[in-house]
Amino acid sequence: MTTQAANGIVPAHIIRQMVETGHIIAESVLDVDQVQPASLDLRLGEVAWRVRASFMPGPRNTVADRLDQLSLHKVDLTDGAVLEVGCVYIVPLLESLALDPAMSAAANPKSSTGRLDIFTRVIADNAAEFDTVPAGYEGPLYAEISPRTFPILARTGSRLSQIRFRAGTVSPSDDLIHELHNQKPLVTSGEVSIDNGIALSVDLSSFGDNQPVGFRAKRHSGLVDVDRKAGLKVLDYWDPIWQRGSLILDPDQFYILASKEAVRVPPTHAAEMVPFNPLVGEFRVHYAGFFDPGFGDVSGDGEGSRAVLEVRSHEVPFILEDGQIIGRLVYEPLSEPPETVYGQGIGSNYQKQGLKLSKHFKAFEG
Repeated sequence: MTTQAANGIVPAHIIRQMVETGHIIAESVLDVDQVQPASLDLRLGEVAWRVRASFMPGPRNTVADRLDQLSLHKVDLTDGAVLEVGCVYIVPLLESLALDPAMSAAANPKSSTGRLDIFTRVIADNAAEFDTVPAGYEGPLYAEISPRTFPILARTGSRLSQIRFRAGTVSPSDDLIHELHNQKPLVTSGEVSIDNGIALSVDLSSFGDNQPVGFRAKRHSGLVDVDRKAGLKVLDYWDPIWQRGSLILDPDQFYILASKEAVRVPPTHAAEMVPFNPLVGEFRVHYAGFFDPGFGDVSGDGEGSRAVLEVRSHEVPFILEDGQIIGRLVYEPLSEPPETVYGQGIGSNYQKQGLKLSKHFKAFEG
């Protein structure tokens, strides 16, 4: 393969090489901060297609084929446009791929996207799964976008999704997690649970009296410009949660909570919050599952970083108890040591975070 890499998640300098060698094709020059320590942010293109429903193209169709059948109208994003709550949009991305046969990819919403409850998935032509790009794929990428709580203002170049590239085949394993945790703890917890990932529990008790344990999104609130940082007042969009010990999740309400444990990702590895497990309750946790190398680690000056949990209950009210296991992290090695890690002078927004809303909001003062 043109871009040499051992098996594993490829770090930033390999991603830049993939751009130079034409394995990643960008319609315009990459933004300065678009390549992250182990992922690439994906930018929205010039138009959004409002569609009747979410869809999977399937092995016989391109996304463009399905758009011809399902699109309702075309939205121009070049000067910015409002994407409404409850609607589904398909947006061609400015990045396309021509992957080597040994290179595959997986996508996820960016952290800030998940914390705004924007349901976002990446679709490739002929795909049978969302957020999955098979080895050797050549073709365009599209974002499916459906704001769930807040209407959003987005434009050409807005970055809602991120993609990781995987050289070869390396499967996450509990043996790897045990080995890493024995070298240096991956989570701060008296009793560690490792079973298809390392467990994280929800914190509904340990914040100071002047700090809430979480936030519940308000219904029918204002517009969020996805590219504007620290411009919104928290109380215009969120209700703080002050009750300690337990929390009743209301159906179809959106919550921001935090893990009880601080999380650490070694600079030689990347982590991901695994998909929702229906055995732990009727709710979904964490739209945005990627944790970069160096998150919460001393190498990125991030000791004490917690995982922020994006929580939505389904169909029935559900009681969440303090300390309840709410998700699990899996770890994969990088194909090569990274040149930069999360938080290391690269403008990372969530290093050393506790309970933290997305970067669009001003600091909360209780």
